[in-house]
Amino acid sequence: MISLRLYISIFTIAIFSISLYAKDIETKTIAFAQDDISNDFRKAQVLEGLESAKRYPNIKYLYSDAKGQTSLMIADIEHFIDIGVDAIIVGTNDDSILNDVIDKAYNRGIKVIILDRGVTTTNYHTFLHSDNIEIGKIGANYIAQKLKNRGVVLLFEGLPRADVTKLRTRGFVEEISKHKDIKVIKRVGNYLRRDAIMQMEKLIKDGIKVDAIFAQSDSMLSGVRSALERYNIDPNSIITIGCDYTKEAKLAIKNGKQSASILFPLGTTLAIDIAIKLLDNQSVAKDILISVALVREDNIDLIEPIF
Repeated sequence: MISLRLYISIFTIAIFSISLYAKDIETKTIAFAQDDISNDFRKAQVLEGLESAKRYPNIKYLYSDAKGQTSLMIADIEHFIDIGVDAIIVGTNDDSILNDVIDKAYNRGIKVIILDRGVTTTNYHTFLHSDNIEIGKIGANYIAQKLKNRGVVLLFEGLPRADVTKLRTRGFVEEISKHKDIKVIKRVGNYLRRDAIMQMEKLIKDGIKVDAIFAQSDSMLSGVRSALERYNIDPNSIITIGCDYTKEAKLAIKNGKQSASILFPLGTTLAIDIAIKLLDNQSVAKDILISVALVREDNIDLIEPIF
């Protein structure tokens, strides 16, 4: 028979082992403060995070929708700070207004990952993004080649205060300005299908014709197509290139209704993985670049759409 002293020793060791195991699987919370999930890309980012977090049994994943309102996003991040999340992924709509609340989260010891759209504070752990200037240049070069350096181009911009918009516009304008016989007009679509529809319909009603369109998201380009088709204008009659490379864009390219798209990965899976590393006190680069690619009819089946 096992002596009482030995039994107590075994029991104590077992309890200690369980305690260590519980510590090892302590639940950590990763929150995604998202700008606006009425935006197809932003919604897909949140859903990718939901699926990616399932790979880690000790991770609790939360997200918020600021509905495009900066004040609400600030409140969302304040809430995540108050409930004591361990990491925050931020998908901002403004490159500076959120700085104070991001600083607050960082100074509270929360791991802060900035995803896709940048901020002007440096109080974050990692910034995951693509080269948005290069995206603009890719769009400009593609259009200039297709137009043989002559024509009118419509640049559909996203959110005016987001750094990705500014950088894509900068890259596009810098490159297209090398072609003196190409004229550029701009409209703002806020990365939203409905806004692009309204702006495109107004252009059509005003009798403004363009030879090519660079939309800074495929969602806006989808809205452009809807407006064109409503007014019996064949989308195939205009050179069109979007950004993101969605399944909808792939189908449109295959059907000849869109000329090309620029692959722009969602990045949330990588953001979750980075958060896990940070929570495990592993070293992570401050700036991580996600590669992009031009998708055309000739390579369309070699590249997977982002959603």
